[in-house]
Amino acid sequence: MTSFDDVLEEIGQFGLFQKQLFFIMCFISAVFSPIYVGIVFLGFVPDFRCSNPAAKELSRKCGWNFEKEINYTVILPDDSVDPLYFSQCFEYETNWNWTSISCTDPIRNLTSYSNNNMTVTSCTNGWVYDTTGSSIVTEFNLVCDDSWKLDLFQSFVNFGFFLGSMFIGYIADRFGRKPCLLISLFITAVFGVLVAFAPTYPWLITFRFIQGLVSKGSWLSGYILVAEFVGLDHRRTVGIVYQVAFTVGLLALAGAAYFINNWRWLQLAVTLPNFVFLTYCWFVPESPRWLLSQNQKDKANEIIKHIAKKNKKPIPNTLQRLTANEDTGDKQVPSFKDLVRTPQIRKHTFILMYIWFTCAVIYQGLIMHMGSTGENIYLDFFISAMVEFPAAFIIIVTVDRIGRRYPWAVGCFVTGLACLVTAFIPEGLQWLKVTLGCISRMGITLSYEMICLVNAELYPTFIRNLGIMVCSSMCDLGGIITPFIVYRLSNVWKELPLIVFAVFGTLSGVLVLFLPETKGQTLPETIEEVENLQRKEKNPKRNTIYLEVIAKD
Repeated sequence: MTSFDDVLEEIGQFGLFQKQLFFIMCFISAVFSPIYVGIVFLGFVPDFRCSNPAAKELSRKCGWNFEKEINYTVILPDDSVDPLYFSQCFEYETNWNWTSISCTDPIRNLTSYSNNNMTVTSCTNGWVYDTTGSSIVTEFNLVCDDSWKLDLFQSFVNFGFFLGSMFIGYIADRFGRKPCLLISLFITAVFGVLVAFAPTYPWLITFRFIQGLVSKGSWLSGYILVAEFVGLDHRRTVGIVYQVAFTVGLLALAGAAYFINNWRWLQLAVTLPNFVFLTYCWFVPESPRWLLSQNQKDKANEIIKHIAKKNKKPIPNTLQRLTANEDTGDKQVPSFKDLVRTPQIRKHTFILMYIWFTCAVIYQGLIMHMGSTGENIYLDFFISAMVEFPAAFIIIVTVDRIGRRYPWAVGCFVTGLACLVTAFIPEGLQWLKVTLGCISRMGITLSYEMICLVNAELYPTFIRNLGIMVCSSMCDLGGIITPFIVYRLSNVWKELPLIVFAVFGTLSGVLVLFLPETKGQTLPETIEEVENLQRKEKNPKRNTIYLEVIAKD
């Protein structure tokens, strides 16, 4: 008898078939980037001020340039009020049509005229935005009293990720990886287009929420398909590079946003490729591992034969008769109870949920806290994305030599330490703050990529997709609350969020050490195999779903 991993050794663990499949799946990973962090460009906030048609007309009559118009018509308060916020969200009720107003010093004229008792009011004629492009902020005026609506826009997509995790994983494990992938891609594409044509803000967040509801499912379904088609020797590299494709998507997003400064056209540009992915219906087969776990042996046989033919390998004799272990002979239906029913899986579930949560909080929080390092948002975004490549390189170099746990734990500890030290660096050493910020970003990226790799290795096949989706749902919960952690705590002390990140990261590193080492282990097929992962057996048992060996004549 032999397992599916043994069959892969005969027909090719990473042959031409798997390479082609992996290549086209990486595009799905790349296109998911704009949904996850597209708010950076879709919702960019340019400099703005109150619109005042009368003051604008005076500027025209007086022949002021832009700088003089700002200096002469925007009245700042004393030091007790934030000047920037005041100048952007409030104005004085003034009579700019007053006939005695001066073109050289109008503010002094108006102040004297009103005896220093001019009334402050919010912008009554809307706002003027200092940009040649457009975003959802400029189109729907999400500034000042309505600035929270921009946070809600991002929270809604994360809320969609969270709710989608509750059922997308179940659908993938219950009805198959391929149907789940294609349906989620189609819905993502349709509602991504609807976002681009949303006429009002309520419709905008509604379409964005539905897009978030399914888009993460397509990304994870693609990852699971790839992981289940390749052999043990290549599973690690495939998992890491699949996530590197996400980083490539970040770089492509920065380039697209640089050339497309209208948010609606940008939304269309990053959405339309999802329709192309629907052609995968003819290229991507169902996962043989899933078919075997569902006792669909004939279909699994046909796909295995196709892989062997594509890889130019002989069809193994082990396919002449297919049988299953008595523990998996009946079709296994995934259940949420399976994630907490047994001791080891229950421990894995709770630890992974916490780490997913902290990964999202620290990853997104570091970006929000550091903010823009210059005036060029495109360059800043590009550089921050480039920092993620060393994390992938470190994993590739160490994960099969050292294992999963120790590099992962070190990444968490480095993130925590870098955040803690950064919080106490004086303002004059900005270069050191930026350097440590890059180190902490690299550490949390390493943790993010490692948890995606290990999460799939800690659950049996029939609940693997469900386990990943449920655990990673905590990532979405973290994304929802991260703005509150960053901006509210910053009001108490600017560096307080970094202290929180340091605590979260350090605790994650400790919990990683309680997980089993999966280096050299085949993907588990049954609950019993997962429960035995931490046993230090020299030759771990690998038989769960078998192909009966028929000896050659």
